[in-house]
Amino acid sequence: MKTLPGINFFTLADYLLLALLVICIITDLKNRRVYNIVLLPFLCVALGVSFITGGWPLLLDSLEGFLIGLALLFIPFSKGGIGAGDVKLLAVIGAIKGPAFVISTFLAGALAGGVLSLIFLAANRRLLATLSGYLHSLAGLLIRYGVAIRAGGSITEEKQVYFPYTLAIGTGVAAVYMTGLQALMRW
Repeated sequence: MKTLPGINFFTLADYLLLALLVICIITDLKNRRVYNIVLLPFLCVALGVSFITGGWPLLLDSLEGFLIGLALLFIPFSKGGIGAGDVKLLAVIGAIKGPAFVISTFLAGALAGGVLSLIFLAANRRLLATLSGYLHSLAGLLIRYGVAIRAGGSITEEKQVYFPYTLAIGTGVAAVYMTGLQALMRW
């Protein structure tokens, strides 16, 4: 971000990112979807602007950011813990802002996601049941490996609480902008 004394200027990439996040958060909250029809044009514009403004080096930087964004959420996606739209959103963020920014966003978003998920669970009165389920799972692992534990109660399957992860990603982006965290991640 360019700065003059007392004045901050956003780049085209910053405005692209803001527009992308606003659209994706709204559609995720409203329809529980992050649409490819939104992500693909932003990806094409990001790659095009990167090439026009910085040539091959900046285009390769954008592609690296895109691939890192995909890789960071691949395991949670493959385990069913996150939707494909959220993975692609993080990848497009990487294409827009580059590798250091997407890694920083991922880290800040993961922390925000943990806090927000606790809030969503508490608001839906599922926090204690969820924590109890995790404790039962932990007890099962300990018993499996020979640690004797007496546990009472039973775990009942209830409807899962929907958590729009775009909120965590958006919070991660905001945290990176406010703290300058991406400066710590320079290659």
